[in-house]
Amino acid sequence: MGRSLFSARQMVSPGQRRKLRFWATVLCATGFLAACGGAPEPTPEAQVREKLAQFDRATAAKDYRTLCTQVYSPLLTARTEAVGLPCPVALRQALADVREPRLSVGKVTVADQTARAQVRTSAADQAPSRDTLELRRERGGWRIVSLAGGSGARSPTPEAEER
Repeated sequence: MGRSLFSARQMVSPGQRRKLRFWATVLCATGFLAACGGAPEPTPEAQVREKLAQFDRATAAKDYRTLCTQVYSPLLTARTEAVGLPCPVALRQALADVREPRLSVGKVTVADQTARAQVRTSAADQAPSRDTLELRRERGGWRIVSLAGGSGARSPTPEAEER
């Protein structure tokens, strides 16, 4: 038995043994992380900030379907549809003239299943606005439920109110 192990070692070069040890270590570490659940779950504040980043990206891309199905809460989607149009159509009409929208996120406060985020919105040819967005954890993630109100300069156009 000792001789066959010794013979096998001679068949593998020292460079190949180093590669095998490296990959064995990587596989063990990967298995260990998988057994432990991998990376820790982001904090609720980080999750809220990611949802707001998704809101910013979808608005800039005029991806109204994502806004209505993944970003807005069902309640906010229903309020948007109260004008008698499907949510994506209503948003398309309301935001048709908005160019280069931007969202900057300030302070985020999370309390249990709700969150408030201080934001600054801006768009080309419109005055910036400081607002508070309210979010709620539902459907396994955070959703925007309302624009709670703001302070500072507000855009006089209805499009800014939708942002």
